[in-house]
Order: sequence, then structure tokens, then C-alpha cells
Amino acid sequence: MTRPEARPAASRSKSKQTSAVPARRSRVPIPLLLGIVAIGVLVVGIAARNTLTGADKQGVSYEVGRPGPGDVAPDFSLANADGTPFHFADLHGKQVLLYFHEGLGCDPCWRQIDSIQADLARFKGLGIDQVVAISADPATAQGQRAKRTSITIPTLADPDRAVSGAYGTLAYGMMNGALPGHTFVLVGPDGKIRWRADYGGAPNYTMFVADETLLAELRRALGISG
Repeated sequence: MTRPEARPAASRSKSKQTSAVPARRSRVPIPLLLGIVAIGVLVVGIAARNTLTGADKQGVSYEVGRPGPGDVAPDFSLANADGTPFHFADLHGKQVLLYFHEGLGCDPCWRQIDSIQADLARFKGLGIDQVVAISADPATAQGQRAKRTSITIPTLADPDRAVSGAYGTLAYGMMNGALPGHTFVLVGPDGKIRWRADYGGAPNYTMFVADETLLAELRRALGISG
């Protein structure tokens, strides 16, 4: 999984070079090279562990940020990937599951949307009227990805991360506050938060949660047995 760097690289001055002097090949020091490889293995390991089917059916630890259960969910309006405006206020009186994620650069995050879409009937069976995904990616780019796997769940663009910030999700990602992590927020018909799970924080940085786990947590939150 490819990640952008948290800080821009320092600018490098260009050295003058004549045609009479052949360019020297830069060599990466062995310790630095080994360090880069180790980081790559770690990132791949995290992604693999969190995307293995059924790997987390026994439950996954998470934090609960703010606003949290009992708080009024912040209102917002964002552009949908299909080009239409999305107004959260229009869903007042319905039960809504918000999903904040790191976006197109996080393959497990989008696989989460694919998985929920495939099991959407089961989520609706718990009384959830709408599932909404939110990331900082442009709406057009999200629309292209959604079309590829026939996603009908609203996938909203939050390019300035204002909504992600209002929901306190930026503290739970891998990008040092630059992007939301992997957060689910259940909002009840009264507009108040009923359940929240921030899975994307340190040290596990969980970027995929099996539907069975999500559904079990939602049943507990809603007081549904079975």
C-alpha cells in the first residue's frame, strides 16, 4: 500500500555538470536501504493482516473519540461521487452509519466499502437506513473507483478535511493528522451519535474490519440480540 510522505522533501540544489564529465551514480547506503525495506515489509504486513478474510471475527480493539455517543452529530454538506450534492440534514429521522477513511491510496479502506456494499442488506436489516463513506479524495476520482465495483453507497469528497476534523477523525490515521483514519460513527434518528469506533489509530492502524465484526458491534450498540 503506497503512502504519501508526511512532510514534503527538502529542496535539493542542482549541481552543474558538463558533457566532458560523466555523471556519477548515487549509491544508497546499505543501512538506509535495509531500513526502507523493513518499513515496506511492516506496511505490507499491516495491510495483509487487516485484509485477511475473517481474520478479525473475534473482535478488534478500537478507541472512541469525540464527538462520541450522546453528542449531537455535526451537520455537513459535501459533494457526492456521482456529482450530486449531499446534505446530511436530509437524513434527519433516519439511522445513518458514517465511515471515514484514508481514501484511494488505501486499498483496504476501499475494500471495506466493497465489502459493506456486498452485505448492505444485512446492515439495513439492523435498521440502518443509510451508509455513507467520506474521504479527502476528489469526487470524480472516487466516482471512477465506485463505478468499477458498482458501489451505490454515497462516497463523499471532503477535500479540505473540514468534516473529518469536525468529527475528530484526523487523530486516528497513519498520516500524522493529514487524513482521517478508519472511523465508524452511527447516528440515530434524533441526530445524536449512538456508537463510534476509531479503528485506525496506533499501534495497530487497522484499515479493514470484517463485516461480521462491524455487525456484531452494531447489534450491541442497538441492543439487538443474536
